[in-house]
Amino acid sequence: MSPKEGGALARKRYSSKQTASSPTSAKQEEEMKNHQTLIRNISSADIKNKRKKKKKQNKAKPKRYGLMSYWELPEYMKDNEFILNYYRADWPLAEAFFSVFRWHNETLNVWTHLIGFVLFLGLTMANLLEVPQVADLLAFFSRSTPIRAVTNVSHNFTSDMEFASSVASAEMGVTYWPFYVFLAGSMFCLLSSTICHLFSCHSHPLNLMLLRIDYAGITTMIITSFFPPIYYIFQCDSRWQFIYLGGITVMGIFTIVTLLSPKLSSSEFRTFRALLFASMGLFGIIPAIHASVVNWGNPKRNLTLLYEAAMAFFYLTGTGFYVTRIPERWRPGWFDLAGHSHQIFHVLVVLGALAHYGAILVMLDWRNSFGCDSN
Repeated sequence: MSPKEGGALARKRYSSKQTASSPTSAKQEEEMKNHQTLIRNISSADIKNKRKKKKKQNKAKPKRYGLMSYWELPEYMKDNEFILNYYRADWPLAEAFFSVFRWHNETLNVWTHLIGFVLFLGLTMANLLEVPQVADLLAFFSRSTPIRAVTNVSHNFTSDMEFASSVASAEMGVTYWPFYVFLAGSMFCLLSSTICHLFSCHSHPLNLMLLRIDYAGITTMIITSFFPPIYYIFQCDSRWQFIYLGGITVMGIFTIVTLLSPKLSSSEFRTFRALLFASMGLFGIIPAIHASVVNWGNPKRNLTLLYEAAMAFFYLTGTGFYVTRIPERWRPGWFDLAGHSHQIFHVLVVLGALAHYGAILVMLDWRNSFGCDSN
């Protein structure tokens, strides 16, 4: 027998002795292995069950996004350093939509123009369906005002609307499309503003796009506000209709094109944007003076000017709040949720549009009563 074969035989005998001498150790090792396998199976089953429970809980209780401070915002959302808290940033569209029912620093910005949109939608439907009691919205307010002329016009407007709907189109040829152009422009402005304030917290690209649409809405509202007074006052002289309406339309297109620049949408150009909008509004001084001279003997002239002066006051005052950021500038953090400048600006915009609506009602009443021949 060779040495190599002898060594192999010895090792074999030794291993057989070890196996025979300790049969229990092999069984223990096997039991330990089975026990460990059982523990692993139980723990993995527990982990799976816990994960399933968490998923069910997440589905039952959706994640509620929190509000943040000004200093936590991404740079593109830092617009007003005097409003310190209650911001939304990088929210999904669904969360942004349902935040209309939550309190944050945009809640009243959304609701002021959303209510304004619904109000003007109701007025539009009332006029289309010829419901004079609803269309004469200002009658409610005029009953409590000390101005007798306003009260008389509102009191008599119900019968005037009925007269206008039956006689105007057939006998006097008065058209209502400029009136509805104004209403459509106002609704577009109010709705685009509502959408902008509600969804601009989603992302930077959407924020930028909605701001541009918002500025286009403001410009559209200013342009369409000129259509009814210019059309009805200069109905007998189409040359001036073309000059004034063409002029304000060109100014509006220039404003929209200018504000398409991303840089001009930033907060540092706030004053520049306000000056563009104010210059469009102040353009109306020229046709207003011209109209006063042309219609000097018109008995409705003073009442129309009163409404239009109220409109100018509301718009210019609102622009002043928009630019100066008063009152939050005086007390940063005090007006985060309610009372800051943009909310005041929104309310004054709606009041200005309503004042202009009242002026147009007076113009329609006058134009339905006096054609070009009788005027």
